[in-house]
Amino acid sequence: MKKIVRRISILLLLGYVGTTLFLYFNQRSLLYFPTPIHPTSHPEMKLQNEGESINFIVLNEGNMDAIIYFGGNAESMALSSDEIARQFPAFTVYLMDYRGYGKSTGEPSEEALYSDALKLYDAIKSNYETISVGGRSLGSGIAVYLAAHRDVSKLALITPYDSILNVAQEMYPIFPVSYLLEDEYNAISMIKDIKAKTLIIMAENDTVIEKARTEQLINAFDEALLTVIMIENRGHIDISADERYYKSIQDFVTK
Repeated sequence: MKKIVRRISILLLLGYVGTTLFLYFNQRSLLYFPTPIHPTSHPEMKLQNEGESINFIVLNEGNMDAIIYFGGNAESMALSSDEIARQFPAFTVYLMDYRGYGKSTGEPSEEALYSDALKLYDAIKSNYETISVGGRSLGSGIAVYLAAHRDVSKLALITPYDSILNVAQEMYPIFPVSYLLEDEYNAISMIKDIKAKTLIIMAENDTVIEKARTEQLINAFDEALLTVIMIENRGHIDISADERYYKSIQDFVTK
C-alpha cells in the first residue's frame, strides 16, 4: 500500500510540476489572442517603435477632440471600426492593433503595449484640444497606464480588473502565479497617479473578470473622480450589444 501511495504521490507531483512549467512557457499564448488582418474602409497610420511597425485605424478625421481606444483581448479593431466611428462622430478615434494583432508587427507584452500607447499619445497630442482614453478588458490596463503617465481629459474603463496577476491567480488557484507571470498589468498600483474623471462600466453577468477584481479597482479611486455603471443582464462579451453601453460612454465623454 505504501508503494502505491508513493507512486501516486510522485505522479501527482510530476503532473503538478509539468503543468506549472507548461503555464510558465506558454503564458503569453494563454494571455494574448492575436486577431488576423481584416479590411477596413477607414484610414490607417503606422508608427515605428522599438523596431516594430504599429498600426492604428483612424476614425472621423478632422475633429478637435480625440479618443484613444484599447480593445479587448481578441477584439479586432478593423471589425469594430465602423460601429465605433458611428457612435462617436464628434471625436477622431484611434484604434491600436496590438503587436502581433491585425497589421502590427512584433509580439505582445505588457511593456511593449505600454510603450506603443505612449508613442501614439505623444505623436498626436499637439493635434487636439483634448484626448480621452478608453480601454476594454485587457485594454483597460493599458488605458490606466496611459492615463497615469499622460494628461488625458476622460478615462473610460469597460469590464476592468485590478491586475492580471489577480485574475490569473483566480483562474489557476493551486499554482504559484505570482512567481510565473511576466505580464502583471498591475492597474491598481497606478490609480493614485490618475487625475482624469473616470467611468467604469461593469457587466452584471461577467464570468471572465470577476466582480471582486473590478471592485478592488473601484475602491482605489478617489470617489470624486469616479462614476460606476452596472449593465444588468449582460456578460463580458455581449455588454457592447446593450443600448446603455455606448450611451453611457457618449454621455460621459461629451459632458
